[in-house]
Amino acid sequence: MIEIKNLTKRFDNILALNNVTITVEKGQVYGLVGSNGSGKSTLLRILSGIFMPDSGTVTIDGEAVYDNPKIKEKIAFVSDSPCFFLHANLIDMAKFYARLYPRFSFERLEEINKIFPIDKKAKLQNMSKGMQRQAAVMLALACQPDYLFLDEAFDGLDPVMRDALKGIIACEIEDNGLTVIISSHNLRELEELCDSVGLIHFSDLVFSKAVSDIKTDIHKIQTAFKNLPEESEFNELELLKSERTGNLIQLIVKGDMDKIKPIIEAVEPIFFEEIPLTLEEIFIYELGGKGYDVSHVIQ
Repeated sequence: MIEIKNLTKRFDNILALNNVTITVEKGQVYGLVGSNGSGKSTLLRILSGIFMPDSGTVTIDGEAVYDNPKIKEKIAFVSDSPCFFLHANLIDMAKFYARLYPRFSFERLEEINKIFPIDKKAKLQNMSKGMQRQAAVMLALACQPDYLFLDEAFDGLDPVMRDALKGIIACEIEDNGLTVIISSHNLRELEELCDSVGLIHFSDLVFSKAVSDIKTDIHKIQTAFKNLPEESEFNELELLKSERTGNLIQLIVKGDMDKIKPIIEAVEPIFFEEIPLTLEEIFIYELGGKGYDVSHVIQ
C-alpha cells in the first residue's frame, strides 16, 4: 500500500508539489494526469526514493522510501527518458539490475523478450526512443517488483506495443498483485487500465478519485421538447454546459442521476437519453467548469 500525506517538494524557489495526499491500494493501477511541469515526474521520483520530501510523508508498506534499500528492492521505476550505460546492451543491463534486485529473473526477461522482440546484443543507445522504452520496461518487470512506476509509459510505443504493455501489466496484477502508478497525457490509455486517477496541476492535486466514481458524477444528457423550456427551469441542476439546437438540448450535468432525472422529466421532454462520457470529456467539462485552462492539462 502506498500512502502519500501532505507531501511538499521545492527545488530552490520552484514549488514542484504542494501538500499532495494520495492513497493507492495494493494491486491497483493509479493514473497520474497533468501538464508538463505539473509535478508528476517529481512525485514518481519521490516514490522511488530518488528525491527526499521537504515536508509530509511517503510510505510504502508502512515504511519511508527514501534511504531505505529494503523498500527500494520492491520498486521498479521507468523514467520518461530511460538511461543506460554507454555501449551497453540488454544483457549488460540485466546483469547490472540482477546485482541490485534479489528477485531479478533472467527467465522472466526471456519471456517478456518474446513479446517485445528486442535484439539483446544490440547497443541500447543506438535504438529508437520506443525500443529503449521497451527495454526499460522489460528490465523493470524482470525485477519482479511489488510496485511499478511508469513515467509517460506509452510515449514512443506503437499501438501494438501499447496493447502488449497493457496486457503484461494486467497479467502481473492478476498473478502477482503488482501495484502500478502510471503518468500520462493520454487519458484514453489510462481509462482502459486504471482503477483511480489523480490530476496534478501546477503542483496541486486537483482531485484523486476512482474512475468509476468520476464516471457516475458527470452526465451527458440529450433531450428534445415540443416547446423549448426556459433555462431557468433547469436552475436546480448543477449545469456544466448547455447547448441548444432547434428543439434539442444537450446538457452536461454534475450530480446524482437519480436526482437529475426527475428535474428534467418535470419539464416534460418528448425524448430523454443519457450518453456515455469518456474520461477525457469528463476532465474537460469538470476542469473547465472550475476555471482551469484545460488545453494545458489535457494534450
